[in-house]
Amino acid sequence: MQVETRHADETLVLAPVGDWTLASPLPDVQAVVVNAAPSSPVTAIAFDTSELGDWDSSLVTFLFEVADYGRAHGLEVRTGTLPAALERLVALSQAVPEEDTTPEAKATSLLARLGHWGLAAYDEAHALVTFLGRALRSVGAVLTGQGRMRWRAFGEALQASTASALPIVTVISLLVGLIVAFLGAVVLQRFGADYFVSYLVSYGMLRELGALMTAIIMTGRTGAAFAAELGSMKVNEEIDALETFGISPIDFLVTPRILAVVLALPMLTLYADALGILGGMGVAVTMLDLTTTQFLMGLLEPVVLSDALVGIFKAVVYGGIIGLAGCMRGLHTGDDASAVGQATTSAVVTGILLIVFANAIIDWAAAVLQF
Repeated sequence: MQVETRHADETLVLAPVGDWTLASPLPDVQAVVVNAAPSSPVTAIAFDTSELGDWDSSLVTFLFEVADYGRAHGLEVRTGTLPAALERLVALSQAVPEEDTTPEAKATSLLARLGHWGLAAYDEAHALVTFLGRALRSVGAVLTGQGRMRWRAFGEALQASTASALPIVTVISLLVGLIVAFLGAVVLQRFGADYFVSYLVSYGMLRELGALMTAIIMTGRTGAAFAAELGSMKVNEEIDALETFGISPIDFLVTPRILAVVLALPMLTLYADALGILGGMGVAVTMLDLTTTQFLMGLLEPVVLSDALVGIFKAVVYGGIIGLAGCMRGLHTGDDASAVGQATTSAVVTGILLIVFANAIIDWAAAVLQF
């Protein structure tokens, strides 16, 4: 690649010579212009392509850099002598100014950071309350017979939230029961109260751990799946298509999933309770020399129906939280592929935080009401 230079009045003429292809290195624009600068001032840059051979995008890049150089130094760049295709490409390259991608300086003061955090928390709470109100209205309309729901979608979500989740719930519930019984056995043996390990396991599983562990499992499994499904639909503009046709995404997509997980979680919780107690019984029989009858009697005497009812009520609440968190994050997904992964992660984090928060509130209310 060669560039010949000459001067006409106050105009610097650049003449590309020969073939300009990507196989050869590109000349440095500043070096070409500075080396060719005469003693007289230069007010414009023009081009002569009479000896130009084959060319590709490398020539366009050179001309673009020349135009930038001229604009930076207040020189007029005349492209009228260029071939029509080159002239259009150079004009197009100059039509849109280069965007400044320098990141904005982040606020460093503590007060500014607290302000940004407060605004973000307010927006998050507003979005959550708004979505909760729309979802409750849709679910209420279905339960009262005033709304319609896709029963096929409900069945698919219910199947994915129950039968498909049994293996992981089985393993976790058995292990949790074993761990609670083992810890109880180690501690109670010191006080000669081995018999009460059955009460510890049954009370812990029925009232707390059965529902809590099942909810956390379903948050990472079902809640994340909801967010990924709806997030992919949002990226593919399927949600926009539904709204264009006048179909509410809440009624069409969210309501079946919420009702499915609300119905599935109490059933899974009962299953997890039974397996956890079974795992605890295995530890009690093998480590504490208790018989199966002694374990069951120690379970039935102190444990009351309200303990199991509290656990079932928690499961219903947790199911609603899982469905709401997963669907809300899915519908609020951004427009690129990475946003789906972010929505999935956010759904799991939001679901677990709300579940723990709800668990604390329910336990406090149960203690106040002595239930």
